[in-house]
Amino acid sequence: MKFRFAATALAATLVVGLAHAQTELPQPATPAPAAAAPATVATPPAPVPSVSKAWILMDYASGQVLAGENVDAPLAPASITKVMTSYVIAAEVKNGKVKQDDQVMMSERAWREGGAGTDGSYSGFPVNQTARLEDMEKGMAIQSGNDAAIALAEHVAGSEEAFASLMNSYAAKIGMKNSHFVNAHGLTAEGHHSTAYDLALLGRAFVRDYPETYAYNKVKEFTVGNIKQPNRNLLLWRDGSVDGIKTGHTSAAGYCLMSSAQRGDQRLIAVVLGGASEKQRADDSLALLNWGFRFFETHRLYEPGKNVAEHKVWKGKADNVQLGVAQPMLVSVPRGRYNDLKPTIDVPKTLVAPFTAGQQVGTLKVTLDGKVVAQAPLVAIAAVEEAGFFKRLWDSFWMWWESE
Repeated sequence: MKFRFAATALAATLVVGLAHAQTELPQPATPAPAAAAPATVATPPAPVPSVSKAWILMDYASGQVLAGENVDAPLAPASITKVMTSYVIAAEVKNGKVKQDDQVMMSERAWREGGAGTDGSYSGFPVNQTARLEDMEKGMAIQSGNDAAIALAEHVAGSEEAFASLMNSYAAKIGMKNSHFVNAHGLTAEGHHSTAYDLALLGRAFVRDYPETYAYNKVKEFTVGNIKQPNRNLLLWRDGSVDGIKTGHTSAAGYCLMSSAQRGDQRLIAVVLGGASEKQRADDSLALLNWGFRFFETHRLYEPGKNVAEHKVWKGKADNVQLGVAQPMLVSVPRGRYNDLKPTIDVPKTLVAPFTAGQQVGTLKVTLDGKVVAQAPLVAIAAVEEAGFFKRLWDSFWMWWESE
């Protein structure tokens, strides 16, 4: 009898919780009797780059990987490194460490190691003269100036070596677990590497955190003195939805491209590493972006502060705790599959007060065809304080009874 009573109570609690979770996701509409069911076909595979060492396509809003190969392989990122440099500088500006109108010196070292005398890309700022930090940033982002990257690193951190330490610290905060930077420009160096996945995370963080600085990457050309140079990202001329991000090339890295495009409310990020030519990396990147926009859509499932589920609480002033998410929960799914999403909650059988607002209580998972496509911590929306002595004593008795 005790077991049957406890099981019935528990089942009722879980059913209520799941019912609350599922109400946020409308079920497929029932077609009219006379209407034929639409034919459905599987999403075709992503267009694999013809030549690459690694590649990835990521949804910006949710961070989901839509497709990719060798996404965690450590590879030379070439000048895509400068996106990390741009991110660090934007962060340091925001933190008040440097200013956009600072005068940045084009040092002898920056000019010799990254200037016109080298076989790499350069900005054209004259040696031993200064330029505004914002202009130097544009020379790095648009012209891919190695000299500008070194000069900026020296200005921000005192030396390029110290700046590389900043790069690695910020990379760790972004979640780039398989990256390590030793310079600000991306020329081949021992120990300097990243991955397609990490670089996609970086691109996502750059767009989200510093959109004004990110916008430099869509400028098609930049002039320093009498030197006008075009942006090397060919996609800026091919597709109006593309607004970045950065190209890269060395003999060791091959031709690389981190690209991003926004169509309507949807943004995608593609990274292709180790391509064979400028044209090929652009062709393959655009094919990936087009595939992603054509066959996937992004949805906001739950908003912070909204009740997703409700669960029984023992020894609390309230009998139940309302559960929700702390951050917007988004998911990318093949087009037309939204109504097939299945939400479930994973919450401990017994919850005992107190709970603070925002405290994690369980996990919310969303599956499609049995595969988890999104999950998030399930937190208490409001605090549940501990009850008085007699209610705690009474609940202790019933907890013991139901455990028998």
